[in-house]
Amino acid sequence: MNYSKDEIKQYVAEEDVKFIRMAFCDLSGKQKNLSIHPDELDRAFEYGIAFDASAIPGFGDEVHSDLFLHPDTATLCVLPWRPDHGRVVRMFCTVSRPNGAPFDADVRELLRQTVAEAEQMGISFSFGTEMEFYLFHRDEAGEPTKRPYDQAGYMDIAPDDKGENVRREICLTLEQMGIRPECSHHEQGPGQNEIDFRYSDPMTAADNAVTFRTVVNTVAMRNGLAADFSPKPLNSQPGNGMHINISAKSRDGADVMPQVIAGILTHIAEMTVFFNTVEASYHRFGGSKAPRYISWSSENRSQLIRIPAAQGEYRRAELRSPDPLCNPYLAFVLLIRAGLDGIRKNMTLPEAADINFFSAPDEVKARFKILPESLTEAKAKAAASAFIAETLPQVIIDHYTR
Repeated sequence: MNYSKDEIKQYVAEEDVKFIRMAFCDLSGKQKNLSIHPDELDRAFEYGIAFDASAIPGFGDEVHSDLFLHPDTATLCVLPWRPDHGRVVRMFCTVSRPNGAPFDADVRELLRQTVAEAEQMGISFSFGTEMEFYLFHRDEAGEPTKRPYDQAGYMDIAPDDKGENVRREICLTLEQMGIRPECSHHEQGPGQNEIDFRYSDPMTAADNAVTFRTVVNTVAMRNGLAADFSPKPLNSQPGNGMHINISAKSRDGADVMPQVIAGILTHIAEMTVFFNTVEASYHRFGGSKAPRYISWSSENRSQLIRIPAAQGEYRRAELRSPDPLCNPYLAFVLLIRAGLDGIRKNMTLPEAADINFFSAPDEVKARFKILPESLTEAKAKAAASAFIAETLPQVIIDHYTR
């Protein structure tokens, strides 16, 4: 909801709000924040709140260390796990330099600019994420272990599924924050869970993904557990994916999804380091429904991109390679830019790969290109890519490819 500055100030006064969290993301997608008191709201709205950027990798050095946070009033929400008396609210912020110029490594602003460019072309994008995570026990000192919370399997129910109540608490907390989960269930691994979101505009979807990780970690800790979003928490078990559902509509009614998918397939190898940011990401590929080959097909979960069995407004493409450690703002920027490139160049979608890559013979699989097999290879492909150089500021490219 688009609140005015005066409405924000009135809400803060009437609802006993004592702390306002000014939230933003670093280049890796980790949420950061500083808290201000209500008396500082006027300064935040007019000038922004300064912070030391030199302590955040990629944000600057000690010589040019001051950046400013400017709250986005449309993102106001209460943090339900904080006390009702002396409430805490959060607003996402844009980041600027002292002279007011946008900070070139502000991924949220980069997404806003990318969405605006797509709209100028008459194209609107929507995204929905499906994030997997493990729940582990903590030890006597409260530190996370690798002992799963349960031994349940895919879509099992209680009492085998011990995470049922934790997922319920997560979903109810998200609803209190104005975020709408679509469904939740136990995943394939022991202690592994998944919660999916209904599609929304790119900025809302990215904000929700960042908020989701915070809520899951908070609720898990309240229950004496540790949430793990890493791509391969247990070597012998399925990894965590962050499937991204993508839809694109043209203002003139033309079907642009084939060109969008073609653009993503064309650029996926050079984008992979931004979707899969640690070495363990590449240990996930090729097993337990995680893709390895650059391909697409309908419904088939062995593919990089699958077209789910859905009709009407739910028709979409599902990219299955990213994992939950990626920066959702950056991921959506790249997917939009790749899709727009496919539209501009009228790229042709290759023939569907209606095969099961997990059981197909080697001579069949040899006809397809594969995703990068290591973090080093993924960095090299991104560093050498003209598409990446045209799409992202150099400071972001350096952060991911150094």
